[in-house]
Formats: sequence, C-alpha cells, structure tokens
Amino acid sequence: MNRLDRNARLLATGFAAMAGMVDAIGFMASGGFFLSFMSGNSTRLSVGIVESAPYIGLVAALLASFVGGVVAGSLVGRQTTFGPHHRQAIILTGISLLLFAAPFVADAGFLPLALCFAAFCMGMENTLFEREGSVSFGLTYMTGALVKIGQGLATLISGGARLEWVPYLLLWLGLASGAMIGALMFGAFGLKSLWLPAAYAGVFALALFVPRKNTF
Repeated sequence: MNRLDRNARLLATGFAAMAGMVDAIGFMASGGFFLSFMSGNSTRLSVGIVESAPYIGLVAALLASFVGGVVAGSLVGRQTTFGPHHRQAIILTGISLLLFAAPFVADAGFLPLALCFAAFCMGMENTLFEREGSVSFGLTYMTGALVKIGQGLATLISGGARLEWVPYLLLWLGLASGAMIGALMFGAFGLKSLWLPAAYAGVFALALFVPRKNTF
C-alpha cells in the first residue's frame, strides 16, 4: 500500500468501499454470510459441518466462487497481450457486468447463484493491484490492514515513522463506510443495491480504457 502513489491509494480506498458495499448487501440478503470476508465464511463452514447445518452448501459455494474470481483476475492480469491499464479495465468490466446481472438472477429465483456472482467479483477485485503475480494487500478484507495499523502505531509509540500506517487506516475506513452505505441501500432497494458498485466499477473500467501514461 505504501508503495503506491497518492492517486493509487485513493483508488484503492474507493475500491475497498465498493467491497464494503457488496459485502454488506450480500450479508443482509443471505441472512449472515459474507461475499468478501472469506475468513468469516470459513469459520461458518467449519461450525456448520460440526452442527450439520443446512447452509453448508451455500458457504462452500461462496468460498469456491471467491477463489475462482481470484484465479480469473490473476489469469487476466498475466496476459502480456494487454497493457496494465487494459488488464485492470477488463477485470473491472467483468465485475461490473456480474454485479449488474446478480439482481436479475436473484429475481429469477436463484439467490444463491446471484450471491456467488458477487463473491466471484470480490475475488477478482483483489487482483487489481497484483504485481508480479502476487497481491501485497487485500481490498475486500481488512485483517492485514488492521495488523499494519497496529504495527504502525507501535512504531509511532517507539519513536519511528509517524504516518506509514495512515493509508491502511484509510483503507479500513473505506471498507467500513462502504458497508454502511450498502446496508442503508439494501434497506431501500434490496439486492438491486448491487447496481451502485456495478456502476462504480463500470465507470473506472471505461476510464482505464482511455490510453494514459500511468496506471494504478
């Protein structure tokens, strides 16, 4: 995160907010499951197996969809035939289209599939800042960011660098604020609230298709 320039950090914070929106909407639509926080789903899966809960299949499908999204995003990111900004634009286009389609799929009576669409998108989102085949920070989960905040505060207390932890705080605030927006929107529009993050991803995809010297 600290290796990114200011504009890229702002974009990362914005994409974290998008993930927060999607996660909150999915959490409320599914009755307590996550679309981007797979540690929580892993715990729910394990507890569900022990308790023989009926939701095991849904949680397993969400986990598989998320991993599948990471695979898809990474494969796109490793295509040498595309420039960096075109690779990111393709990923965002996929996210936008799937999030736009999800409410229609749910209305057709396939809510679990719609949720899997969104979880797939969250997996893809985490590959937007992939460098040399690896992701240095997550956009849809904040455990690592909170650890960085804690380490930064420890460094600050011991007299070291003062502001290195701030970008991670902004990343967390982005996700938290996005989740609040998503929860508010779900109360008014239901799963159609996913059209807001779909539009968000679509706008940035269009912007990235425009040739430029630098990309995030």
